[in-house]
Amino acid sequence: MEKGTYTVKRFDLKGLNGISDKTLEMHFKLYEGYVHETNVLNAALQDLISQATLNQEQKAVFAELNRRLGFEYNGMVLHELYFENLKSGGTPEPDAKSAFKKSAIECFASFEKWKNDFVNVGEIRGVGWAICYADQLSGRISNHWINEHEVGHVAGFKPLVVMDVWEHAFLLDYKPADRPKYIDAFLSNLDWKVVEGRLAESLSAKAASVKRT
Repeated sequence: MEKGTYTVKRFDLKGLNGISDKTLEMHFKLYEGYVHETNVLNAALQDLISQATLNQEQKAVFAELNRRLGFEYNGMVLHELYFENLKSGGTPEPDAKSAFKKSAIECFASFEKWKNDFVNVGEIRGVGWAICYADQLSGRISNHWINEHEVGHVAGFKPLVVMDVWEHAFLLDYKPADRPKYIDAFLSNLDWKVVEGRLAESLSAKAASVKRT
């Protein structure tokens, strides 16, 4: 492997509730494309920046490659986060002792209200992602709509729950108008142990920040 290149991660996902293996197979292939394009763009950019100076045409190419890299790179990373927080049949929803449920109650008044808010974000018209983040400075959680792959992320926030709501994520299993059924399926397969682990990392980062100050 060349220095600086990314490799395709393998995910042992099959038998999900309401999300067919055929959909997953297609989705994995799409993800592999993002890894490939990220590597292609990085290589092209390295070739350009290895030159002492760039002429106007090269600067235009450099700018366009950088813009495209944001889309491809985020497409790669978000898909990895998406696949990682899925498990056949999921795991039990957070109980009263869990850090996520405590955060949901603090920020939304109840876990049910957080969940309803997340579902509503996922049902926003258009293609994109619904993501629950943790603010690593305050520890608060919030749900956000991410347009395409690279537009809408909050600087410094850590993704906790990542749901792909591009139509390729469910079109083989549901009609476009049936996206709510896909969202229900996604939540039924959500691996809350992964989510809790991500939140624990965020809270550790918050504690470390407090110590530094």
